[in-house]
Amino acid sequence: MGSIPKEIGMLKNLTELDLGTNQLVGPIPSEIGDMAKITKIDLHANRLNGAIPPELGNLARLVELRLSNNSLRGIIPASNASSMEFTNQIGLCQLTQLTDIDLSYNFLIGDIPACLKQIQRSSLVGNCFQNNGTANRPVQQCEVNQEAGKDNRIGGNEQKGLPEPLWLLILEVIAAVSLLCLLTLCTMTGLRRCRARSSGSGNNVPWTRAVSWKENTVISIDDDQLGNVPKISRQELAEACEDFSNIIGSSHETVVYKGTLKDGREIAVVSLSVSVHYWNNYVELYFQKEVIEMARLSHENVAKMVGYCKESDPFSRMLVFQYPPNGTLYEHLHDGEGCLLSWPRRMKLALSIARVLRYLHTELQPPFAVAALTSSSVYLTEDFSPKIIDFERWRYLVTKPGLGSGCNTNGGSVNSITDSRHKRFMDVQANTLAFGVILLELISGRAAVSKDTEDLVDWARKHLDQPEEFSKLVDPKLQRQSVNQQSLGIVCNVVNLCIDPESSRRPSMSMIAAILEEGIEASAATLLRDSSLAWAEAALAVS
Repeated sequence: MGSIPKEIGMLKNLTELDLGTNQLVGPIPSEIGDMAKITKIDLHANRLNGAIPPELGNLARLVELRLSNNSLRGIIPASNASSMEFTNQIGLCQLTQLTDIDLSYNFLIGDIPACLKQIQRSSLVGNCFQNNGTANRPVQQCEVNQEAGKDNRIGGNEQKGLPEPLWLLILEVIAAVSLLCLLTLCTMTGLRRCRARSSGSGNNVPWTRAVSWKENTVISIDDDQLGNVPKISRQELAEACEDFSNIIGSSHETVVYKGTLKDGREIAVVSLSVSVHYWNNYVELYFQKEVIEMARLSHENVAKMVGYCKESDPFSRMLVFQYPPNGTLYEHLHDGEGCLLSWPRRMKLALSIARVLRYLHTELQPPFAVAALTSSSVYLTEDFSPKIIDFERWRYLVTKPGLGSGCNTNGGSVNSITDSRHKRFMDVQANTLAFGVILLELISGRAAVSKDTEDLVDWARKHLDQPEEFSKLVDPKLQRQSVNQQSLGIVCNVVNLCIDPESSRRPSMSMIAAILEEGIEASAATLLRDSSLAWAEAALAVS
């Protein structure tokens, strides 16, 4: 409860600020821009209002910004030369380290700054934008809130005419009177119940709590829809995951465990971190749809869904996936020495990832887009075959303020609610951009985002426009003579197509996969014919 004090800007050495779901009110103070070392700000699910302070653009180290599910108004402060709304020329576009931004479910208006569209993990749904490609709020909500904002500003100006001590005194008197009335009402209600119990001993009627309108709404939850997906008990998963002590990843919304089933299969278990009090029929329906959605994926480079867990005591919702035992592509490229990833092996990985994205985007109907495609979501088997696991998908499902959303309906609007949530994952163009970044990581050995180096895409653009500079992109850990120049040129040209700032100009993954299949396989055949050393490297990549 309460508001965020201006003195928060004095916390110069703070690196993470998490005040989500605390019923905070009032505006975000501009002094928050003085927290020079902050890397993460999470203020989601409060009752904050006012505009987003452009001073956030001063936080050069900020990586994650979550302001979702508040009542923030106004436009998003940018900082480029075309954004003349702010005379001090600071704003979110200056946050070069920012990789994760969530401004969803506010009342923001105007245009979305182009710089935010380049951020890989961003959510802007549920606002009142003019050029938002995702779902906005209903027009009525936007209009009503704008009128309310005007009234609040007028009322605020009138209140400023009163001396502040008198204004505070009036508020205190009103609060005291309200509290007294509430106590009186509670006392009278308690006395009536006591009299009713003592006088009605012969006619005892069991007390029942009031049923909310959401509970009165009938939502059909058909567990038979999951009949084709294996159901695994919580007890079995607890035994497999060493009593849920083997944690390999966590966030506010999910915890990921690693385990081994009795039949020897290694698994990853995604447990949704949500209380039963927040879980309603709308979310249960969406959970079932997502389980069915994941279960329909059948490709050698997608980690197979082994089953799910759904229990009431204790409340549990878990997803179980096949777990590739050889770590992630990110770990091999950036945390290790990268010596196990030769050039032929990297080209094989590029081809496999392109093929699985072609399957997800064009061969599946409706198409399936990975929620957050990065080198960390590409897991490797013992023979270095990639397996994509979409852990990030479940993170959005359990965003707590969204759990209670929904409207009274006879059935038609429920599908619109789940469909609107589902659209956030349908951005196949974002997957194409992410694939281009993964290709750059395979070529260069650099991470997409690093504190020590500049943004990978910005760095690569300097060399991608000139074919004679393609070699400057190559990972120093690779022997220069082992890198086939023909395949390097083909991959660099594909990267240029994938990272086009205009999403409508990016080709489909079907076309990209075809280019790579024809170019890389042809260059590999030439390399194998001309080099005996390449035969050995190819054997290592296949083995």
